[in-house]
Amino acid sequence: MDVFSRTFLPAATEAGLAVQTVTRHMPVFRRCVGSGDATILVTRCARPDRPMAGEYLLLLTHRRLVVTQQTRVLHRLRLHLNTELRELSNVTWSPDPRLHSVELAATAIDGIRERFLIRTRHPKQVWQLDALLNQAFRTRLRTPRERLVATIGEVPPVARPVAFRPAVVR
Repeated sequence: MDVFSRTFLPAATEAGLAVQTVTRHMPVFRRCVGSGDATILVTRCARPDRPMAGEYLLLLTHRRLVVTQQTRVLHRLRLHLNTELRELSNVTWSPDPRLHSVELAATAIDGIRERFLIRTRHPKQVWQLDALLNQAFRTRLRTPRERLVATIGEVPPVARPVAFRPAVVR
């Protein structure tokens, strides 16, 4: 059994997911996540801006964020988001123990802002989820400076001309 399977199944059980749900989503997750990537979190989530869009399942590993969607009427499964954590920017989350939920928001590499609402059974799980997200995003992401490839109009240091200074003749 590989690392992904060893960590995915206990995380799904801890989230209270039904076996049918796990087996239905597993082929999609397998295509997106490598066998050596450990699962941090598997949970159901919703989109606060689209409450009638269907059911979502969020998978967070040490390297990737994968979200699948199951439509309400036909129960079709589709991949909603598949991205590496280092490609996400402006990642924020706000725990709300009164509503037993955490809202996770991030901007994908294509510039689209994604928002997900994760509901928990009791307030203690809100803080556990907050700690998991803190571990995944604050301690593992590169700084924005490391991700900067080039700035428009900036000449690379190698291509800059050397200043010509004539020699002084005495």
